[in-house]
Amino acid sequence: MIDDLIKSTRSFRRFDESVTVDRKTLEDLVDLARHSASAMNQQPLKYILSHTRDTNVKVFSTLTFAKSLKDWDGPAEGERPSAYIIVLSDTEISTNIWCDHGIASQSIMLGVRDRGLGGCMIGSINHQKLRELLSIPDQYEILLVLAIGKPAETVVIEPMPSDGNVNYWRDDQSVHHVPKRSLEEIILDLG
Repeated sequence: MIDDLIKSTRSFRRFDESVTVDRKTLEDLVDLARHSASAMNQQPLKYILSHTRDTNVKVFSTLTFAKSLKDWDGPAEGERPSAYIIVLSDTEISTNIWCDHGIASQSIMLGVRDRGLGGCMIGSINHQKLRELLSIPDQYEILLVLAIGKPAETVVIEPMPSDGNVNYWRDDQSVHHVPKRSLEEIILDLG
């Protein structure tokens, strides 16, 4: 069960924007992150929830989707995320977040997929613009934006090509292909 959940938790970049995600769902997802491990149990992460059209438009305007797809400017109207969770670090609690945001964000993404939704962790953010548009105080460092919605695309895993090209791509039917290294390639037998 967990194997299927992990393997189906992909980075989706096109959504059915008509399917809404309510605040309660976002709160439940952040609660999964709250229960996740935190270095030294400092718990410095904070979250901004966005599920209204006006706020979603602001957040979307600060993001860059899928830099490897050179001929794609990101999701069009109607294919944009229905919600976002902005992951922040409260620098008054700690200035070293270690890997907390990765652990918390993956917990959220697994919860997203378990609810029949999809998402994408986005690090390509215009931080200053997002800070200004949402009036985020300086004590909070913007770490990631998690885009969430009902997937409107198919994402498949492919074996890594012999040339080692890691770039994802879309075929003529708009299926998103993601090459992955083999298990044999990533396990080192040094003994």
